Amino acid sequence: MSSDRAPLSAETVLAASADAVVGIDGEHRVTVWNPAAERMFGWAAREVVGREPPFVPAELGSEFGAVLEQVRSGTPLSIVTRRVRRDGTVIDVRASAGCVLGPDGGADGWVLTFQPCENEAQVQAAAMERARLVRRLTDVVVDINADLSLKSVLDRISRSITELTGADAGGFVLLNEDRVELVSLTDLSDRLQGFSAPLETSLFGELLRSGKSVLLANEDTRGLQDLVWADLPGLHTIALCVSNVHGRPYGALYALYSERKVGHVELELLELLAAHAGVAIGNAMAYEELNLQRVHEQVVADSSADGIAVLDFGGRVRKWNRSAVELTGYPAERVEGRHPPFPLPAAHGEPIKHKLKDGRWLEILMARIPRTHEWVVDFRDITAQRAMEEEQEFFLATTGHELRTPITVIHGFATTLVRKWSRLSPRSQREAVGTIADRSATLATLVERLRLGSDVSRGELNVDRVPFDLGELLRRSVRAFRPLSEQHDVVLAADDDLPTAVGDPLATGMIMDQLLDNAIKFSPEGGTIHVSARVEGGEAVVVVDDEGLGLVPGDEERVFGRFVRSGARSDRRRIGGLGLGLYIVRQLARAQGGDVTAQRRERGTRMRFTVAVHESGRPHQHPEPQETAKISQSPERLPRQRSAPRGASRRL
Repeated sequence: MSSDRAPLSAETVLAASADAVVGIDGEHRVTVWNPAAERMFGWAAREVVGREPPFVPAELGSEFGAVLEQVRSGTPLSIVTRRVRRDGTVIDVRASAGCVLGPDGGADGWVLTFQPCENEAQVQAAAMERARLVRRLTDVVVDINADLSLKSVLDRISRSITELTGADAGGFVLLNEDRVELVSLTDLSDRLQGFSAPLETSLFGELLRSGKSVLLANEDTRGLQDLVWADLPGLHTIALCVSNVHGRPYGALYALYSERKVGHVELELLELLAAHAGVAIGNAMAYEELNLQRVHEQVVADSSADGIAVLDFGGRVRKWNRSAVELTGYPAERVEGRHPPFPLPAAHGEPIKHKLKDGRWLEILMARIPRTHEWVVDFRDITAQRAMEEEQEFFLATTGHELRTPITVIHGFATTLVRKWSRLSPRSQREAVGTIADRSATLATLVERLRLGSDVSRGELNVDRVPFDLGELLRRSVRAFRPLSEQHDVVLAADDDLPTAVGDPLATGMIMDQLLDNAIKFSPEGGTIHVSARVEGGEAVVVVDDEGLGLVPGDEERVFGRFVRSGARSDRRRIGGLGLGLYIVRQLARAQGGDVTAQRRERGTRMRFTVAVHESGRPHQHPEPQETAKISQSPERLPRQRSAPRGASRRL
């Protein structure tokens, strides 16, 4: 090379390399992607840099992770494998991996190089070896799943570690909150059974903190002599892998090597075994739980608020509890030996929702009992939940509409005043300001209604109980509403000798305003609104009758819920409102010792409001409602942790 020419740079070398070169950082994200990689795999650098490598087939993910873990110590590795191109085609390659070590000796990343593998015999040999290992793994997994006792499954997993990976010893460590416990072992001293240590200082804790699924520890990278596993003479390498149950870490498989060597194939097999072990453990846990439940099966099933059915292998009902009868209306003798009267989930553990003929909604969940080939179907009534979700969606839409209208008007007139004040006549200015005042009052009323509804729901509603003139309050309310609509007549018929009521006059006025407002709003065709008042059984009864749309059958109580209004959705959208009025009205009435109820009429609706009256200087007393406390009890958690052997100070 001439001295006056610049030396070759790393970028130039990478660009000219005939081999595909890929750099990966410690988070498994691509940092380098040379032109040969683009040609081999089809992705441009801008599509992959900063992301996880896209060329690893799903079935070889464990192999890829195992290779990276094995070369972490700094020793390069070359294997024959397969990778996928952008167009979906699979190519045979020879992959070489090396680890980039940081100043502290840890792995900062990896460098991978790929060459097309043209040796067909070598490719076929690698494929046959992998198929043999997969068959071997399948046989081991079948053996593990043959027993549904949790203790037996854990012991079979420990034995499978040595059989499948060629380890000299193995064990299963259980995660128990902030500690780990050795619950099963193979080719180790029995005195280690039950050994417990803090999670923080264990290899298991290090593995969880790393975010990876497999960890390789050897005497070259860390000291192993202070671990409990050091009881294995000649221990030089430990491989461990997380086993997840239901998506959460449950334990870890430890493979210990004292004489033999560990390679990427063994690490891959350990990771695959851990995944299958999680499924087997989950099945065993579910089966043991089911066996425990069957001790009190009939009592528990019949006391459950959920419908529970047990189906045979063909999907026919074997058992049908009391709640199942109540939810579906089908007695046990009618459904036993037949398929359930509703569809079943297509996949294990995935609930579906189904609407019955009577309009109620069920949520249905199904779980399989592996040994007996039965299915447990759990279903519950979610009609109220579905209705609440629907009403809340409608409430949000309605609230936005109700608030938007006055705000739009206020904004429009305010903008007009700002821009055209000098060109408007005094009369136009007063009309615009008056409109703004009127619509801002409407807006304040809407916001106050929302605030009051929130106070009621939190139980923070405070009312007085003082004597007041009920007759005069009713006359004022009727007079206030008469001029509001030319289509409606509001008439009052009340006893002349109405006694003094006892309650909160402000709250009572709000109740009457809401009842009269509803009567007008839900009578869009007009009509007469009759207000009457009389004394019945020591309390004053106020009745408001309208000639409007009326209630949907069955809504007499439902209309007092939050965000609920009776009638077809098209009518509700046309009429408007938040669905909070009657909810607030009832709470105000009950807070002062009365009540509000609704009744369907042949034409229109009757609202009945009661309030206590003053009798001989003492208000009529209403019995206080009594609540029955409901206490949810769950079975006591069984301890899984055992004490460490006396004097033990080693780590797992």
